[in-house]
Amino acid sequence: MTRYFCRPYQHKDYPRICDIHDAARLDELRLSNLQEAFIPLRIAAAREGLFEYQLLVAEMNGRVDGYVAFSASELTWLYVNPDCYRTGIGSLLAQAAVDRSGPEIFLEVISGNEPALAFYRSVGFEHVHTASGAMPGNEAFRITAHVMSYDKTKNSA
Repeated sequence: MTRYFCRPYQHKDYPRICDIHDAARLDELRLSNLQEAFIPLRIAAAREGLFEYQLLVAEMNGRVDGYVAFSASELTWLYVNPDCYRTGIGSLLAQAAVDRSGPEIFLEVISGNEPALAFYRSVGFEHVHTASGAMPGNEAFRITAHVMSYDKTKNSA
């Protein structure tokens, strides 16, 4: 049985991650009633510094169906092709980011995105606090976000 694997992003993946982001981001924003705040990846990548992070893709049989971007302390982007939701790609990508991060890694989930909150809890993240402010990359919109953390010292036992 062929399975997804993570590999480093390559420039040739850009059109595919744009497609994945744009479809999945709209799903995310709809859940929070913020679809008017949508910005396609071709714009958001520069505004939000996508390529300043370590970037991995999930691939099977030559097809990329998800990606994650992160630093030692922050998971900033994780998107999966909507046709592949609930197939394990998100878990694979989240674990790859955790494995390559520092001792604790944080992320933010927009309030209203209950599927994402449940997903991150299922892979070991815990709610730390809630914050409000301008939406990164589209500051015209205000959001409330749940800050979550994965602490390797707690989760390694």
